[in-house]
Amino acid sequence: MKVTETTLKGLLIIEPRIFNDDRGYFYESYNKAKFTEAGIDVDFIQDNQSFSQKGAVRGLHGQANPFAQGKLVRVIKGKVIDVALDIRKNSPTFGQHFAIELSEENKLQFWIPAGFLHGFATLEDDTIFTYKVNNYYDKASEIGVLWNDSTLNIDWGIAPGEALLSPKDELLPTFNSFVSPF
Repeated sequence: MKVTETTLKGLLIIEPRIFNDDRGYFYESYNKAKFTEAGIDVDFIQDNQSFSQKGAVRGLHGQANPFAQGKLVRVIKGKVIDVALDIRKNSPTFGQHFAIELSEENKLQFWIPAGFLHGFATLEDDTIFTYKVNNYYDKASEIGVLWNDSTLNIDWGIAPGEALLSPKDELLPTFNSFVSPF
């Protein structure tokens, strides 16, 4: 596997080694020893999966301590623009984001440690998105920022009028009114 650091400290792109043949393909999506060697030394305790239609936006979400989560995300089927937003107050990249296309074709994975908000927009119908987390979900610890806040200037790959949002995500605060717990 190849691990690439991004412009935001802590965010990592993981490119698995793919074994293709006439039957299809095989790859290791997770190997604790290899991930630890790459600097992702966490105990994953839960796997989550979502199924979404084109234009679905999920995010920008996170959890405050003591339930802050690191996430290892990937796409099983379809394609997304995946976004991580740095909300670490003492970080030189506070308020900056990194976006990457994850798809069933490229099989990339993205490591997002605690201290970032996370979200994605689906670019194809019937997209299956999965992620491992290293802490349990806690409703009272939920935090987030409005996905299309103009001060963040995030290109989600979809037009704002095409976004399919949950009622909860429509009510998230803007970045300027968000108080980071990190």
